[in-house]
This record gives sequence, C-alpha cells and structure tokens, in this order.
Amino acid sequence: MKVIALVGCPNVGKSTFFNRLTRTRDALVADFPGLTRDRKYGRALYEGREFVVIDTGGIAEDAKNQPEEVTSRMTNQALLAIDECDLVLFMLDARAGILPGDYSVADYIRRSGKKCAIIANKVDGLDPETAGAEFYALGLGEVYPTAVAHGRGIANVLEDVIAPLLREEGPLDCDLTPEELEERETQRLEEEAQMWDESYDFLENVPVDMVGGGFDWHEHKEKFRARMKGEDVDSPTEDSRDTPFADLPIKFAIVGKPNVGKSTLTNRILGEDRVIVADHPGTTRDSIYIPLQRGDKKYIVIDTAGVRKRRKVSEAIEKFSIVKTLKAIEDCNVALLVIDARAHITDQDLSLLGFILESGRSLVIAVNKWDGLDMAVKDEIKLELNARLGFVDFARVHFISALHGTGVGNLFDSIDEAYEGATTRHSASLLNRILRAAIEEHEPPISGGRRIKLKFAHAGGYNPPRIIIHGNKVSKVPDAYKRYIINCYRKSLNIMGSPVIIDFKEGENPYANEKPAQKRQTQSQMRAERRKAANERMWARAEAKQDKEERKLIAKAKKEGSGLVLAKRPRKKTTTNTSSKSKK
Repeated sequence: MKVIALVGCPNVGKSTFFNRLTRTRDALVADFPGLTRDRKYGRALYEGREFVVIDTGGIAEDAKNQPEEVTSRMTNQALLAIDECDLVLFMLDARAGILPGDYSVADYIRRSGKKCAIIANKVDGLDPETAGAEFYALGLGEVYPTAVAHGRGIANVLEDVIAPLLREEGPLDCDLTPEELEERETQRLEEEAQMWDESYDFLENVPVDMVGGGFDWHEHKEKFRARMKGEDVDSPTEDSRDTPFADLPIKFAIVGKPNVGKSTLTNRILGEDRVIVADHPGTTRDSIYIPLQRGDKKYIVIDTAGVRKRRKVSEAIEKFSIVKTLKAIEDCNVALLVIDARAHITDQDLSLLGFILESGRSLVIAVNKWDGLDMAVKDEIKLELNARLGFVDFARVHFISALHGTGVGNLFDSIDEAYEGATTRHSASLLNRILRAAIEEHEPPISGGRRIKLKFAHAGGYNPPRIIIHGNKVSKVPDAYKRYIINCYRKSLNIMGSPVIIDFKEGENPYANEKPAQKRQTQSQMRAERRKAANERMWARAEAKQDKEERKLIAKAKKEGSGLVLAKRPRKKTTTNTSSKSKK
C-alpha cells in the first residue's frame, strides 16, 4: 500500500487536504498556525485502490506561538514522515509565497530522493495564470494550484500525481473496461459473501470474515443445534473456549489531565519517539491512533489531549481537543487513566473517571511519577486512593514511572484482563445459577408488605457486560442490594477491570386492566358513595317516569290524530276539512 505525506509550513491547509482525501473529519482544522503537531495516519481510496495519507505538523523555524522545543520536535516528526513515504505533497500558501523555511524543506526532500509534487493552496481570488508560479524556483517539479477548502484543484492532483503512483500496484478502476470492472466487482462481492454470513450482523466489533475474531461462529452454531436435538457433541476443549474477539486489536486510550505524562507513556510503550513530548501542558492537541503488536497480541494505542476543568478552557482549539478526547474514550475498549502522583487525586481526575464509567469502558488506573517519592508520601497517596477511589475497587491500580519505564510492562496484563472480562460471553444457565445462589445467601428485602422476587437472568450485551434480571417489584430493589448482586456476578464470573451493568425488568400483568382496583376507603368515603348511588337511582326513576308519561301522550295523540301527529292524519279527513273551509 502506497504512503503519501503532506508536509509544509504551518497553516497552509495540510489537515484540510487530509480530511478531503480520507473523506473524514479526523484531523482538527482551524485558522490557527501550529494546530497539528503529531503525525496522523489515515486511509484513502481512489478508483478502487487504497493508500495511506500522513498529516504532519507545520515546519517552522521561527514559530512565535509555541515553545522552541515543541517546534523542533514537530519538524522532526515531519522529516520522519518524508523518510517513510512514497510520495511527498509539499503544500505551500500561494498568498504568502515562498517562506524562509521552505528552502530547507525542499533541500531535505531533494536529498531523500522521494517523488514530490508542489501543491499551491489558497489560490481562490488570485490570477489563475500567475498563482504559484514562483514555486517553480524550488526545483521540485510541477506546481498544482488548488483551493482545498472549496475542493478546487483536488481532482487534478488525484489524476496527475496520485493515480500514477497507485498504478504501480496494478490498474485502477478507470483503466478497466466495463466488462473487466464488472468482473472485478463480482469477484469482490463473491469473496465478501464467502467470508461473511449475514445472520451474524449483530456481532459488533467483529471483523468481516467467516471466522470472526478467532472464533468459528458457524461451528458453534452447528454444535448448539446438535445439543438442542440431543445429539452427542464433543466437550469443549481449552482451544475451543477462546474469546470471540481474540484476534481483534485491543484499543486502549491513555487519558488524564494535562502534563501527567500521557505522551511519555505512549512513547515508552511503543519504544520510540512517536508523539511529541515536552515539559509544557497542552502539547498534544489531537487523538493519535497508533497500532502496536506485543508478542502475539495486537493493540491500538490512543494518545489523547489533556482535559482541564471547563472554567479554565477558553480557547476554541482546546475545546475541540477535549471533544476528541471524550470521543476516543467512547471509541476505546479499555481506558487507561493516568494520575500524577505528585499532584494527588484532583476533582478533574474524578470527573474523567465518571465519564469513563458512564461510557461503560473498562478501566485501568496508572499512578505516574512514582519514582523519587518518599515512603511517607507513597503511603499517604495509597490511603488517598483507597478513600477517594473506593467506588472503583474493580479496577487495577499500577504505580509506574513513564519516564524510566518502571512498572509499564505490567499494564498490559491488566488491559488484557479487563478486555477479556468485558467481552467473554456467558450462558443464561450460568447467570441463573449465580442469581439463585445469591438469593439463597441473602434474600431480597420486603417492600410494601411483599417480598421482592427475582425470577431469572440472561445476558443483555457485552463490552461492558450487561445482565438482565426479570422479577416482580424489581423497581423497588434498593441500591445496596443491586451492589450486592453486581459483586456476586463479578466474583463468580471473575470480571476484573470492567463495570457490570444490571438491568431489572418487571413482567406485565395481562389481567391488570380487567382486575378491579383494590382501594382502602374511609367510612365517610363509603357513605358518600352510597348517597351518590341513591341519588343516581332516584334520578333514574324520575327519568323513567317522565319517559312513560311522554309515551302515553304520544299514543293518545296518535289515536286522536291531533297535536304532534297532526301531519300524519289520513288524506280523506284532510280533504274533507279543506273542502268545508272553501264552502264557508
């Protein structure tokens, strides 16, 4: 797969171009120089071929809005991207012209021997014939005028620069005849149909393959059907009880306040200077997803920006960084909360911890900067952890030093444990046995003169594990008994590092609308109802008597042919009367 790097000075539109190529909004974009600092990778697709795009920080030798250490590390990140790519897109600002730092970047690209094209951005409103003409002086080849924010000129870059690079791996869709294109599409659909069974669309977080996540769901389905029919099935072995999501990379996000050592811990885990580290709060501004393989297991490390209190956040850029951090927490499988041992536990740490629990993510706590502390201070911090973090006693706590690497390797054991506890599937029979054992040991309390009944339980979801319990009057279950049930399931299922969610559901009474309401009434209320019933009977008799008299009057009028029934008299009588009137 080909790799394309976007390099240039700050605020020339590299992140905007990155979002255009990947058709995402992964990169933060603002009219602010130096927003992007770390390398950010994304996948793009053009005419059936995928390629990797690298967004880099701006290369600036005289940056005024950030420390010199951050500027030098940003430049190193961009140079590393040039070394590992196949094509360099050197982006320049057509309005600003050639800046002093552009010549040094051009020299580095020329020495690297990589293919290069110059992208003259922000040409909207300029003369199209002269816009970017001065960039030919850099001697890096053709100049392509674009207005990335409006999508102008991107098609020319794709067709003239990126397409020839992708053709080195094979023909593009536009190079094929309609018959060949249809044949390729048919072949692709057949391969997808063979690798995926539509009956398992409910499996989230499982890759699109027949053996989802290292677990053969089709074999499991056939064995389940055989057991339902009473046929003999081989007992499960150790290899067949692997978790369904074993082959998926575990995504864990490193979160915490600013300047607690998140980026240092990321680099220590990766074994390289992958992200920028500086003794300056707010160095990381975006969430960086980095793949990692440790032994036979695959991970995705997410380095996030620090989250401060809301009243201390004034810049719009920091607000976007916080939003990206919260999104990374919701996207990860395990959240690694980093706490500064020298600053103790703050309210902001507890606020972040509450958001992690509300998101249902697994949790591992790392107390950083543990080296160099006196034993008295360490004992004090441990007492504070027990006092303020007692409600998350299911999470492992590690005391580490990200700078020196002390205790960092033990984090993976807790991450694997938390992920396995959150994704392991349990049968309904096992959950019911645990529920019955918990009820026998400690029965539910009495509410309203009747005891709460918990009938049966079944699994309602995973990651985090969710258990549905059905019964009567479950809405009256006190919080203390809920915690007791959760602890019973956590202990029996050996779930560590992941919250367990219990949902109670009460069965509906099919005769609830037919059964009369049972109400307790006082004597005065009963006398009032009797008086009301007597009055209704009296008025009913009076109305019946009045109706009877009206019917008698109507019958009499019909008989005499007068009154209300005068219009219905016979014609002969009507004719006689009219003739007698005419004679008179």
